Amino acid sequence: MTNLPFGLDINNLIGDLRVLSWEAADILIYYSNLIRNQKEKAKIIQNKTPDDPVTLADLKVNEMVINGINKNYKIFGWDILSEENAKDESNYFEAKSDFCWVLDPLDGTKDFIQGTGNYAMHLALNYKQKPLIGVVLIPEKNQLWISNGRKSWCESRDGTYLKTNLSQNKRRIHDMTIVTSKNHRNVTLKKVIEKLNFKDQIIMGSVGCKISSILRGESNIYICLSLPGESSPKDWDFAAPEAILKTAGGSLTNLNNDELSYGGSNFEQGGIIVATSDKFSHNSICTEIMQIIRKYDLYPFD
Repeated sequence: MTNLPFGLDINNLIGDLRVLSWEAADILIYYSNLIRNQKEKAKIIQNKTPDDPVTLADLKVNEMVINGINKNYKIFGWDILSEENAKDESNYFEAKSDFCWVLDPLDGTKDFIQGTGNYAMHLALNYKQKPLIGVVLIPEKNQLWISNGRKSWCESRDGTYLKTNLSQNKRRIHDMTIVTSKNHRNVTLKKVIEKLNFKDQIIMGSVGCKISSILRGESNIYICLSLPGESSPKDWDFAAPEAILKTAGGSLTNLNNDELSYGGSNFEQGGIIVATSDKFSHNSICTEIMQIIRKYDLYPFD
């Protein structure tokens, strides 16, 4: 496969990512069961910040995955950017390689704590700031979504395969089902969704879970909206889901239909980001959303 480091076997890499992912699933499910006990909950939540909680599950998966990558592939000298390490100022990150692993050990921590089951692990290998390989693990659904850079698929722990089911015949917004955030909604996004008048709406946490709902054909579109000056999602929220959605036939861009670029200032992915199930109609959908937003002056564009 092009763009992979010389000497790296893609099949061996995917096999190792599979093993790491199911080890992560064991950790996440263990703490998910434990956190339901109020006495244990206080021990598991390491950071009590309401908007950005951290649990032992985050930290354990973070350590396990990074150690696994370093053990098996240290000779390639690629970088590893992790959400948990990026939060620690002592772990200053500066890219030294064209290849960079981007890890979110627990995407949807709030849902994890709330016990909804809508949480995931994200792991992507970026090449020159673009996702190349992606893994999204959803333990509570026994689903491991993988992109090897050419195609995407889903498999369960016993090796059973689940085909993607992108609804690529839904090219009108009024016929679409939108999947939107449970814990990261804002008034502006709510107004945008109301004006777009989607056929139906699904609410869940974790970007990985939302993108997988598009891959399963349950929804058709996801919109992420961050207001200027307020918190934004980061590289680790989107890298792995984008890699999988794009090779499956969908698309994930900003509202101007520009590809996301990773490794920027503070790793932020601000503004308005749109994911759809059909790469061929994606641009026209973005244009229609832009027109509605401008018509009703719903977002402070520069």
